[in-house]
Amino acid sequence: MLATVDRSTTLVDLPTVRRRRARAAAAPSPAAAPASPGATADVLRIIADPRTPTYVTVFANGRRRYSYWRPIDPATGTGGCYAALPTAECDDLQASGRITLGEPVVDPNRTTYRVRTAARVPQAPARPAVAPERRRVA
Repeated sequence: MLATVDRSTTLVDLPTVRRRRARAAAAPSPAAAPASPGATADVLRIIADPRTPTYVTVFANGRRRYSYWRPIDPATGTGGCYAALPTAECDDLQASGRITLGEPVVDPNRTTYRVRTAARVPQAPARPAVAPERRRVA
């Protein structure tokens, strides 16, 4: 026979659905702040690391998202997932020619590019090297 137990004292308060605030009501994003040189150097270091493949996804509405694969850190056990990079700093690096985009992979809703550091062009020395003086023998 089936018996019913009254458990009215053990009810659990379930979490409610969180509603997103409208974008206009949200606080300004930290991407609006000017980029610090240290943060830009960190982004460039991540992109230059061959262990972290970096991509930019351009969605159909024009939104761009830079991300990279974060490898697993054996000491802490964290990683093994995609992580986002600051879009404003990456766009600045691309505009200045420090990073380049690879061949596109096109989907109906987005286009994905591989991001790499630009090849360094050898710069001319600031002042020309002075050749040693030659003496003429007559």
